Amino acid sequence: MRQQPERPRIACVGTNDTLLWGLTMAERTRRLGTEAGLDGEGGSLVLVNADFAADVAWIRHVAAHPGLVITLDGVPALCHPRTAAEAEPLRTAMLQGRALIGSEAAGFDILAYEDGPTVENKTLRKRETPFLMRLRPETRQAVERASYFGAYKGVTDLLTKYLWPEWALWLTRLCARLGVTPNMVTIVGAIFCIAAPFAFADGRYWLGMALGLVFMVLDTVDGKLARCTLTSSVIGNMADHGLDLVHPPFWFWFWGTGLASWGLALPEKAFAWTMAAILCGYVAQRVIEGVFMRQNGMMHIHVWTRFDSAFRLVTARRNPNMVILFVSMLFSRPDLGLKGVAWWTVASCLVHLVRLVQARLLVGRGGTVTSWLAEP
Repeated sequence: MRQQPERPRIACVGTNDTLLWGLTMAERTRRLGTEAGLDGEGGSLVLVNADFAADVAWIRHVAAHPGLVITLDGVPALCHPRTAAEAEPLRTAMLQGRALIGSEAAGFDILAYEDGPTVENKTLRKRETPFLMRLRPETRQAVERASYFGAYKGVTDLLTKYLWPEWALWLTRLCARLGVTPNMVTIVGAIFCIAAPFAFADGRYWLGMALGLVFMVLDTVDGKLARCTLTSSVIGNMADHGLDLVHPPFWFWFWGTGLASWGLALPEKAFAWTMAAILCGYVAQRVIEGVFMRQNGMMHIHVWTRFDSAFRLVTARRNPNMVILFVSMLFSRPDLGLKGVAWWTVASCLVHLVRLVQARLLVGRGGTVTSWLAEP
């Protein structure tokens, strides 16, 4: 049987008194290694200069390319020496904060970060230049900002993309300073999530939307906190995504029952049709997205073309639907808002179904479904 090559080990070179997301560079490097699967006992090394902070994507990239050295301002920031002899001059250059000199650079593939090298984001099928920055007290906030926005999805809804990223960044920083874990944030968010439909059912829509807004912001914070502090866990991911998946139908259902408090209750038949459109459409969209991924190498439907990414901003998910309900409340017509959500859910479902069929036809003609984000 062919023996599998040993996984590289990760090592932090030097020290840095500046904390990033409340972590020392030694601890952050250890967590980066765990995240990237670099927890082997032998084999080659991946060296991380403690003077620099890098996205985990760079760690994975360097680990996959023995002999690669990535520099910033000429100084080795990340590298993958193949032997102990190769590691020695790299360690020395890192500790002295200088470039490799003369024969020290022999045999290495040196890549300057200033030249804008890219790596592939396999989830989004996108080529990008992840962050790599010098970490100093005066640059800490800028590095945290780069780390935070590097954890953002490239394609999401309009509220998550435009309304509360700065709020969530401030809260993520606060949680990191106070030692609050992502799971703690998820639990607090869940309380607001569960409280919102009780307010809706009682016709207190403004209160329910305020509770829902807190939850939606915290729903962003827990994920970003986990990614920035490198504390993701299987249980935490299951709890976060499970809550996201289950709660929206309950919100819309209890919004509908709360209409009676306003004297705007829908007739029984109209209520049934409205809720059927929302609930069935919600499930159908998720199924269509799942089928598209299975048929196209696990690529998300929202990154296929520019249209699909633009449509993701407004497609009938929870956040865009809450915008519809918010607008209806400005005119004191929550009943029209619920009907609007139903119609928009059906329309969004049809758009996704058409895109699924178009992708299938393209593949059937011998074409390939690829992400526009991967275009040069």
